[in-house]
Amino acid sequence: MDPMESASQAETGRPTFLKHLHDRPQAPLADWLRAPAHVHYKAFRMSDPPAQRKASRDEFQSLLSSFFFPAEHRVLRDTFGYGVREGGQGDRVIVVWQAHTEYYNYQLWHLPPPSIGHVSFGPLQFPDFTFPATPLGTAVCALDILLSHDPLPSNGELRTLLPGPVLYGSKVFDEQTSLVTSFTPDQDDRERYWISLGNTSSVSRLKDIVDAIVRIETYYHLLLMQKPLFSAAIDQVYKFEQVHLKQREIITGHIAHADSTTLQRWLNSLTQDLLKTNRIAGRLHFELSASLPYDKIVHTTLASLAERPLDSYRPVSDFILGGITGAAEGYQQLLRRIETLRGGFEGIISIIRARVDLILEGQNLSLLQSVDKTTKSQVILQHTVEGLSIIVIAYYLAGLAGYVFKGLYEIGWLKNPNIASAIFVPISIGLAFVITNVSKRYLHKKLAKEQAQDHEHRP
Repeated sequence: MDPMESASQAETGRPTFLKHLHDRPQAPLADWLRAPAHVHYKAFRMSDPPAQRKASRDEFQSLLSSFFFPAEHRVLRDTFGYGVREGGQGDRVIVVWQAHTEYYNYQLWHLPPPSIGHVSFGPLQFPDFTFPATPLGTAVCALDILLSHDPLPSNGELRTLLPGPVLYGSKVFDEQTSLVTSFTPDQDDRERYWISLGNTSSVSRLKDIVDAIVRIETYYHLLLMQKPLFSAAIDQVYKFEQVHLKQREIITGHIAHADSTTLQRWLNSLTQDLLKTNRIAGRLHFELSASLPYDKIVHTTLASLAERPLDSYRPVSDFILGGITGAAEGYQQLLRRIETLRGGFEGIISIIRARVDLILEGQNLSLLQSVDKTTKSQVILQHTVEGLSIIVIAYYLAGLAGYVFKGLYEIGWLKNPNIASAIFVPISIGLAFVITNVSKRYLHKKLAKEQAQDHEHRP
């Protein structure tokens, strides 16, 4: 591809990227909102986010079609969408879906007709509307939120509306907006919030208030949902730490004189413990690694509420912070303990392996020394055999020559065969030496040629 063409395509794609980067599809929702309003909120933690995130989007799309939300009042993106439908009496239902990294949620808004100036807890009162969605994952939290311009009911009246022994309330965002809750699920497993907006006429605040509440509740529950796993892991890690301490004391006390069998037994046991620790660490990292970001989201959102005291009520932040304070740091401390435990196992395994390597090196050295002695003995024996071979060959050559000389003497060609035999002895020794060396060189040359051919034929 031409470089200029590539540059042109990059420039063309840049505005599209920036447009998506700064796009806020939630913004048009403010035009549809008003008070009073009744809001249901549901959040579900996905066990398989890549698959279930798409499934939840398909589920939301099906819901929009099933209840005939007008196409012009729908927005659907990869991780966010909403639909608006108006009833015959001027009431309105809004369904908002959003998918996050670990969970997805629904906000169901019912805005009664302007002629009705009040809302109440319980099922949404929009005609012929039900919520058919099947949860994809574990329920995180469910909320029932009322937004009204009316002043807060009396403390006694709120105690009849909000279950639980203690009421928590605060002024948020401004002096006119107040919220009260008990953080206790009702008979439908929904926590109830009463929000009084006072005389404020800003509808843009409605979504901000609800978003802040659901964000705090969702991440608060996501943090605390891990406590059973955390408690079980604490006990398991403690047992591993005790076992590791005992193993380390035994090994450090006996490693100096332990034999290879004992070292191998220790190594097998420690390797199994390390594998178990790695499995625990992997699971806990997957479940608890997001605790610090979640904790920060809760604290940041609480700070954005600009919370101020509300007479006769304990601050909302008292309950939230009392539940999560130390939780995220405890999770991280557990992860650090597991990393320390894993490092301890790896360290003692390395020491044992080093000890095994030393034993093997000692055995190899002894074996090499034995081979060296054997090789020297073989060389000495080879020279001895070669010397004896020369003597034997010379003896046979001298014997054969003696027969030849006696034959020559009988036919009169040689006067004294004994003298001839005596003279031939040194000659036979020389011939035997030449024959032995020539044979040895021939064999070496043939062996080298065969080895070279083997190397050539190998792939």
